[in-house]
Amino acid sequence: MSNRILEVENLHVYYGMIQALKGISFHVDQGEIVTLIGANGAGKTTTLHTITGLIPSRSGKIMYNGKDITHTQGHILVSEGLAHVPEGRRVFASLTVYQNLMLGAYTRKDKGEIQDTLNMVYDRFPRLLERKNQMAGTLSGGEQQMLAMGRALMCHPHMIVMDEPSMGLSPIYVNEIFEIIEKIHADGVTVLLVEQNANKALAIADRAYVLETGKITIEGKASDLANDPKVKAAYLT
Repeated sequence: MSNRILEVENLHVYYGMIQALKGISFHVDQGEIVTLIGANGAGKTTTLHTITGLIPSRSGKIMYNGKDITHTQGHILVSEGLAHVPEGRRVFASLTVYQNLMLGAYTRKDKGEIQDTLNMVYDRFPRLLERKNQMAGTLSGGEQQMLAMGRALMCHPHMIVMDEPSMGLSPIYVNEIFEIIEKIHADGVTVLLVEQNANKALAIADRAYVLETGKITIEGKASDLANDPKVKAAYLT
């Protein structure tokens, strides 16, 4: 159990009368890439939002790094090293690239360490350095996705949850984003990935879960799911 960074147990989440998550349970071990795949409306984004404190659960339990975070607010989780790259990127369009990145470090106090992390982010995303004084709203979709990922890295996370990082991007950017996810992982960050592009997600993940209408229906090694006829028919066409 000691290497489990995230454990979700029997999670039930509702939007009003509608049940979005119906008792899902899954875990992520330290150093893994785990992906959640499923159709639109299956509950993938809801799962991430519940983990990172953006929406409350009706019942169930979420453990992160051995602590019960079921009712912990999102901004506190950031300082615990849990970062969220939201669907649709959600950069602050009227702020510069640099200002967006510095907002990612708002829970940190040591200026020297923040500068080190900023240098690392610029190293990882050279385009953000080139455009550091540009308004975030003027960046392309792929560049905004890089900014959202860079901003998440500024809190120096142990774990990043990413929601549809390749959505709406050109194929060149999609490949680039997945390469970056692998590099972030190689630096020792655990990744929980929600992704419509199941082929790409399963290619880089260690394990995977399939969500269907609020329930986990298949789970296993990502390589096994990539070869599973049911998964292939539903998600890998």
